[in-house]
Amino acid sequence: MDVTFFEDNADRAQVLDVLTQLRPHFSQDALAAQIKRQQQSGYQLAYVKSDNIVLAVVGFEVRESLAWGKHIYIDDLVTNENHRSQGVGNVLMAWLKHHAAEHGCKQIHVDSEIQRFKAHIFYQREEFKTIAHHFVWA
Repeated sequence: MDVTFFEDNADRAQVLDVLTQLRPHFSQDALAAQIKRQQQSGYQLAYVKSDNIVLAVVGFEVRESLAWGKHIYIDDLVTNENHRSQGVGNVLMAWLKHHAAEHGCKQIHVDSEIQRFKAHIFYQREEFKTIAHHFVWA
């Protein structure tokens, strides 16, 4: 399984298909446009591919803050629904941890909606700790 950075290449449709499993409120065109806008501010998109099938996608940013120093913040992480529980998420997370270390990041942060219990179990297996509550005013 290889991890590749998304650059609007031949895998575009597959990457967007997998990402819309997490963000179904987007059409592919709207999602592609949103990704381009976010990339201008540092958003990066990478994916795991095997046998010409996109298996998982992660969208993230390298950030700095007073609270956490230099870190990676995961905006989007989704494994293709047809390939879950096959170790794909572990491959992507191992790559992301290595990428963080290469860029001097001491931490990786992610928010996960309260009802996503399987995602929480995955992050705990990956040694993520619950350290805060995330509050939103909308």
